[in-house]
Amino acid sequence: MDHPDPTPRTPFWLAGEPAHGDAPLAVHHPYDGRLVGRTSYATPDQVERAVAAAHRVAPVAAALPAYRRAAALDHISARLAQRADEIARLITAENGKPIKWARAEVARAVSTFRWAAEEARRFSGDLQRLDTDPAAAGRMAVVRRVPRGPVLGISPFNFPLNLVAHKVAPAIAVGAPIIVKPAPATPLTALLLGDLIAEVTEPHGPHTGAPAGSGTGLPAGMVSVLPVPNDRAGDLVADPRLPVVSFTGSGPVGALIRRSVPDKHVTLELGGNAAAVICEDWTGDEELTRAAQRIATFSNYQAGQSCIAVQRVYVHEWLYDGFLPRLVAAVQALRAGDPADDATDVGPLISEDAAIRVESWVEEAVAAGATIEVGGRRDGATYPPTVLTGVPAGAKVLTEEVFGPVLVVDRVENDEAGFAAVNDSAYGLQAGVFTHNLQTAFTAHRTLAVGGVIVGDVPSYRADQMPYGGVKGSGVGREGVRSAMDDYTDPRVMVLTGLDL
Repeated sequence: MDHPDPTPRTPFWLAGEPAHGDAPLAVHHPYDGRLVGRTSYATPDQVERAVAAAHRVAPVAAALPAYRRAAALDHISARLAQRADEIARLITAENGKPIKWARAEVARAVSTFRWAAEEARRFSGDLQRLDTDPAAAGRMAVVRRVPRGPVLGISPFNFPLNLVAHKVAPAIAVGAPIIVKPAPATPLTALLLGDLIAEVTEPHGPHTGAPAGSGTGLPAGMVSVLPVPNDRAGDLVADPRLPVVSFTGSGPVGALIRRSVPDKHVTLELGGNAAAVICEDWTGDEELTRAAQRIATFSNYQAGQSCIAVQRVYVHEWLYDGFLPRLVAAVQALRAGDPADDATDVGPLISEDAAIRVESWVEEAVAAGATIEVGGRRDGATYPPTVLTGVPAGAKVLTEEVFGPVLVVDRVENDEAGFAAVNDSAYGLQAGVFTHNLQTAFTAHRTLAVGGVIVGDVPSYRADQMPYGGVKGSGVGREGVRSAMDDYTDPRVMVLTGLDL
């Protein structure tokens, strides 16, 4: 006799209301394969209802007063903080990242929504005097930003909470409806966030105690969180009722999106093979040890599954022999294992297939002459922190985004050669420059073809309020709360005439 599975299905959020689809979606732990939870894919009819609701509510959402948008964002931030441990454990279960890094992700999402609330309160526009020539005497321009329309946000698996937050929070802040398509591998965290958003969505759910239609929250239809199969995402991307597409994910998919909807406003945060340069002035045992520890940590902190994880390191030639043993020792000190263990530094990749791909790239590099200094032996979905030297030009671990815990180290003749090596890439997201020299820092900022230069640290640093994005194959547009708010809106000018200025 068959017994029904006792695991309840988690609903998704269709215009602020819980719903279930017909096709099941099971989520398994990357570390041990156990069932984490179940949800379902939205049907085409449900997707249509969500898009229609977002389109219908767009004028209402745009007219929401700042206090309501800010209050909703404050509420979501506070609720994330209240449920932080529960959410962190869910992230670890469906994503496989160590619990210490899952807790850090939740803390960042709390900050992202709080920052969006603050930005919503001061998103006021600009005044421009136009009487800079006689013909415009008595004229003043008021420049405000208005939503372009509903947003489609497509998020990846590696930060299943905070990268969703970076799409949802700016949309609420400017009054733009948004439909979120989370990664099929990690939908549950996004659905839990949808639960918190539903608490501030009209009509209110019975658990809040507030009367429906009381006008204290977000309008129904403003936010939907829908698991949609990747092979059906193109229909959402192409829908003219969603004039803004914000995508975080792989470069080939991002390029396809950009080509398929040339008339839409598209923000793409794509891949990278982030590099760090150890400059000639970064001398001394303490400094080299610190750089080695930071690079070891942030080449592996999400099992390398971060677009700004350190993948390449270029070391001034007279510092190389002192730096490499420190780096290898720091990598060896990292603990891999069960991501639910507080002591674990490096967990599994998102799937065994991902680990097999990383393994094949390392084997290819070794066959071409590279040396494995540490690591290099896969165990299921777990690939150990690995350091390679002597990697020949053209190897995938050097030219592509590994998206795994693999680090390539090379020596360079001088700082300029290091900067040239950083730029010798199809990507340009962020770079780290270890220097104390102010002029070297400014030279790096001018020279490096990347979206961000982190001086004195790894390229993996990101503050959630700063502009974040890249050039070349790393995307177009910028995330970061205020930058995304600008991307979601257009400037609208009103000219006042006959003023006594």
